[in-house]
Amino acid sequence: MQLGVRGTAVTAKQAIGLVIFDCDGVLVDSEPLSLACLTAGLNRIGVPIDLETVRSRFAGTSMTSIMGHIIRDYSVTPPDGFVEEVKAETLATFDRELKAMRGVAEAIRTLDRPICVASSSDPVRLRHSLTLTGLWPLFSGNVFSSAQVERGKPFPDLFLFAANRMGFAPDACLVVEDSVPGVTAALAAGMRVAGFTGGGHWGHDPSGADLVQAGAVTIFSDFTNFSTVIVD
Repeated sequence: MQLGVRGTAVTAKQAIGLVIFDCDGVLVDSEPLSLACLTAGLNRIGVPIDLETVRSRFAGTSMTSIMGHIIRDYSVTPPDGFVEEVKAETLATFDRELKAMRGVAEAIRTLDRPICVASSSDPVRLRHSLTLTGLWPLFSGNVFSSAQVERGKPFPDLFLFAANRMGFAPDACLVVEDSVPGVTAALAAGMRVAGFTGGGHWGHDPSGADLVQAGAVTIFSDFTNFSTVIVD
């Protein structure tokens, strides 16, 4: 038994049968790059927002959700083509700078159970990122996007969809997440969550205190120690 959010007891109902990885900020160190592109784009259309605010509010959420927040909270309606423009700029930046998380490929290869990806990114960006970093073949096509469900994170739809497609009950799943919306979604799906703080965007608080507060049952920052994270 472990202690989760607010010290409540979290009891595993089943052994961990499936490990579900978020992509951005977990498998690939993309968040500093994508958040910078998004911030620059929002500034161009008149949204008075800085990088830290974008990180704290929007990391781990889909562009559809982000645009809804911008319209509601800043009274700015993004022009036609804005999302596509930011996505194109982000992919171009990835081509120049994107890297896989240190040790993640080796950690995945040593896992003795099924794995998949469940990400807020659209399918094009997911394939691009994972192919560019050499990780795509490790998942055998088991890569799921929020574009495949009605509601993205922090709602549980994506994680439930991924578990169902992989043939596992929610309480047999461990989710690896780096964002509060992702942790919230996984808990709402009835899954256990390991919080990862090894991405470049975690320099502000490597303790992962906000992930723990959201409900992650363990925090780690180095995939060389990943075998200790999966405890049935």
